[in-house]
Amino acid sequence: MAVFGLMPLRFLGPNVYPKAPDGGWGWVVAVAFFVVEVFTYGTIKSFGIFLQDLMGEFGETNSRVSWIISISIFVMTFNGPLSSVMTTRFGFQIVVMLGGFLMSAGTIATSFTTSVNQMYITYGLVSGFGYCLTFLPTVTILSQYFKDRRSLVIALASTGESLSMFALAPAFSALKNQMGWRHTMVVIGALQSTIIICGATLRPIIIDPDATRKKENCKSSPQDINCKAFRVKNKTSYSQENELTGDSGIQSLKDTDTGGLQERTLLEKSIDNQCAANSDEAKNKDLKEQTLRDKKPKLLDFSILKENSFILYSLFGLFATLGFFAPHLYIIELSASWGVERERATLMLSIMAVSEVLGRFAIGWILSRPCLMEKKILVLLGCIVIMAADLVGFALVREFYGLAVCCSLYGFFMGTVACTHIPMLAEDDVVGIERMSAAAGVYVFIHSFAGLAGPPLGGVLVDVTGNYGSAFYSCAAGMAVSAVFLALVRPAKKGLICKRRNSKCPESSAKYTKEPSTNNMSQENVALDHTHNEDAAQNDQTV
Repeated sequence: MAVFGLMPLRFLGPNVYPKAPDGGWGWVVAVAFFVVEVFTYGTIKSFGIFLQDLMGEFGETNSRVSWIISISIFVMTFNGPLSSVMTTRFGFQIVVMLGGFLMSAGTIATSFTTSVNQMYITYGLVSGFGYCLTFLPTVTILSQYFKDRRSLVIALASTGESLSMFALAPAFSALKNQMGWRHTMVVIGALQSTIIICGATLRPIIIDPDATRKKENCKSSPQDINCKAFRVKNKTSYSQENELTGDSGIQSLKDTDTGGLQERTLLEKSIDNQCAANSDEAKNKDLKEQTLRDKKPKLLDFSILKENSFILYSLFGLFATLGFFAPHLYIIELSASWGVERERATLMLSIMAVSEVLGRFAIGWILSRPCLMEKKILVLLGCIVIMAADLVGFALVREFYGLAVCCSLYGFFMGTVACTHIPMLAEDDVVGIERMSAAAGVYVFIHSFAGLAGPPLGGVLVDVTGNYGSAFYSCAAGMAVSAVFLALVRPAKKGLICKRRNSKCPESSAKYTKEPSTNNMSQENVALDHTHNEDAAQNDQTV
């Protein structure tokens, strides 16, 4: 009951495991994350089917309408720390269910708007905040349920984003042609409400290495059983002796063998001392566990910014985000500028989508290989380097098939990076699973500025140079800088960048914090041995 006292209202109680189960209820969480991917990023990427209708009905420009999605994505990423705070305070279930409600309400309210400015509020702010409260908590708790197969499961579950573009985008487009964009928005909002059900299935997980032993200790320990058995047996023998002699207890003791009495007395004292020691140890252990349970986690852990590995990884995410926007925004115009027909140029997006699905499946299988379990950062670094080279290739090729190859490579490695860069925070090379919840919010918050500034930066370069290839060059430069920061993450975590005795070095601090604990344990053992020797000497004198 003490564990439940720490947690707010739950629709399903927490699961307690001695280690990450790599399955079990985690598969239900994986399905929930798949649905969240479908109705968050999948819906955002499918919003383009409404652009022409909104421009025509409200008489707005393309850039004005495009700000709806930009605001939504910025709100989603900018409020990452707030999502972490709410998850720590209220739990995964309540936060995700609230996010599903806001997402659904914002989308349905968008169908009743009469201007683009109103859509900035309904879809940009309300739905965007709902996206934030659903995506980050779900991917965080999914990472906690899996360890050895974490990369594979997250990669499979994240395919909901890509599959949504294949299945839902054409379906919504056909529905829009039949019912209009307003009624289609209502249908999308109603479907997004299923995330509320998914949120209720996110059972919290408690990793307790002593969970199995604690269940066994719920019963009486063998020492306690021996103590009770000895006292009962000794009392029964003593009573029977009194009945046989027909005298009182004092008279019987005088008539019995003095040696047997002393042996029994010493044995009883020894058992009592052992029982008292076991009782004190159990009380100390229970007090320690109660202290750990009563220690509430911080709502927002700013100490994560003191870790050099996290800072470098956040800078990697910041500059890498600059390389994510150009291909999807400018590939059609770039292809058309090189003489490719627009009908064929639109196929570039489909090539990217198919390749992205394949990349997600591939990276999940690759990172689950035993030989690469400890080298995930290096695998991600290789993907980033190839993406930087591929972005340069976009600006160099001049014909359809060359651009198609670049799109397939970009989509494949985009899929590998998209489904791993946030879960990679759970790896020991970055921050570890224990601090992932706080780290994910801060990480997404940091790279949200690049997501907001990236498209305008590319647009300025295109307007100045008159060449769409300049946007791809800027993305390639950002991706190359991100690769440098990513390459420094592992050395920073090992303490090779900062000084060994610096408190910011994890290994050094761990080393110097463990030594006093070891000395204390040694002193306690010496004290216990000294006490035991005094008891033995006292018993010898009594004999």
